[in-house]
Amino acid sequence: MAVDSRYVGDPEAGGPIRIAVLASIAHRVPPRSYGPWEQVASTLAEGFVARGHEVTLFATADSLTTATLHSEAPAGYEEDASVDAKVFESLHIASVFERAAQFDVISNQFDFLPLVFSRLTDTPVVTTIHGFSSERIIPVFKAYDDIAHFVAISEADRHPGLTYAATIHHGIDVESFTFGTGAGGYLLFLGRIHPDKGTHHAIEAARRSGLPLVIAGVVHDEQYFRDVIEPAIDGSTVTYVGPVGPSDRDRLLGGAVALLHLIDFDEPFGLSVVESLAAGTPVIASPRGSLPELIRPGETGYLVSGIDEAVEAVALARGLDRRACRADALERFSSERMVSDYERLFERLV
Repeated sequence: MAVDSRYVGDPEAGGPIRIAVLASIAHRVPPRSYGPWEQVASTLAEGFVARGHEVTLFATADSLTTATLHSEAPAGYEEDASVDAKVFESLHIASVFERAAQFDVISNQFDFLPLVFSRLTDTPVVTTIHGFSSERIIPVFKAYDDIAHFVAISEADRHPGLTYAATIHHGIDVESFTFGTGAGGYLLFLGRIHPDKGTHHAIEAARRSGLPLVIAGVVHDEQYFRDVIEPAIDGSTVTYVGPVGPSDRDRLLGGAVALLHLIDFDEPFGLSVVESLAAGTPVIASPRGSLPELIRPGETGYLVSGIDEAVEAVALARGLDRRACRADALERFSSERMVSDYERLFERLV
């Protein structure tokens, strides 16, 4: 797309905005398998470029993007043990703020640490809060609340002590997901293998439903996996396929009767939930955090309290219209909608 250079950096003239997208360096952008923060950064960067904005993506050197790529870290520290997280995070964040005057807005997809530089520049810093890892990090957000532009990823994840510029649900490239019929006949768990994510609940619900369970995702709690999950894996009733990339994820989602998301924490958003809907697969989930904002009970899935209700919902899920699930994802959770929401916010700020 040709861009008239007279309007670069002059949003009031209706031209492109100069945007810095600051991604996490735990993983490559876009991630090969797990990496929700990196996926959102990628979706935004590619969406902004497609709309003619002047975009610089700050990410690992092995990242793939149509934006201008600036990198300090050669690879993600979760993927390459030689990359020291503290050292390269410092260099990575500093590289953005040393160049802050070159941008109209900085889209911070990196959590709270970049906020400590935000008083050193006049460039607006829009910080997407991808959930709170603990209450201990709240003081940093509060210290910059007077100048920050915080974006919540769900209404449920808004902290009462902070001021927000907007709530913007994540969006995905819905067209990259293939509509599936659920012909695989299995239930699916897709996400981090961690007690919070309720992998053990999914195993119990599947067992009582009489359907096989496929577990896909990265192990985030090794002891939990060894002690609780691994003993249930038999390759038949319960199968673990490890972390999966885009093509395997698409296939698994499309073949599933339902996605089980029986979490034991307040989910900030839940990308796997909207990915499941994009594949036409209904979701059975605990009504915690953002889930009541994402699922339309009786239409795109069910919100359940406990295993008994989950088992009942599995039987009902077969009767749901899978095309309605996909249509809902197209309407509410597309990357186009997300990019538009951020674009409007940026235009207002700059």
